[in-house]
Amino acid sequence: MTERLSPRGADIRVGSTTDGLTPISVAERRLGASWPQWLSLGSVALAGVAADQLTKSIVTSRLDLNDQVHVVGPFSIHHVTNSGIAFGLFASATSIVILLTGLAVAWMLYFFARSGSRHPVLPVALGLVIGGSVSNLTDRVRLGHVTDFLDFKYWPAFNLADSFIVVGVAALLLALVASDRNAGRPQRVREATRS
Repeated sequence: MTERLSPRGADIRVGSTTDGLTPISVAERRLGASWPQWLSLGSVALAGVAADQLTKSIVTSRLDLNDQVHVVGPFSIHHVTNSGIAFGLFASATSIVILLTGLAVAWMLYFFARSGSRHPVLPVALGLVIGGSVSNLTDRVRLGHVTDFLDFKYWPAFNLADSFIVVGVAALLLALVASDRNAGRPQRVREATRS
């Protein structure tokens, strides 16, 4: 029996890549970030840096260090500084904090370059984390500390950059959990049909 070839002479097999040899299940899919994704990441990061720097500038120009203005309930605007990271950890190790933050930002950019297409929320989530990290890093390099001002009494004071980092990390974790659940569903369906 002779093989039938397509009009162009190529042997086309259903369920395979265009070379007809590699199954689709192991075919490579481009995961690196595209230019629109880089643009999204950069826009979110720059907006985060701008918003954080603007609010810190307003607080430092209107309130002296340790002054506060009550807003509502337990919330007040309280001008404090922090030379460490969250909750004042590593307060006497500013140079180490600067180095670690710089390495973390570089790693996030590398990760995004290789994996930006994995999930649609990745540019925004990583943009928030990078923007918050870069803004606080800028203050540490320039001033030796960051300005914190959002005070809820029962929690150490923080700033917008800290909020962006927390929201970005939470979005990343939720995206990972959601993609893990979606990846598990087809396998369960396949197992149910086999039995």
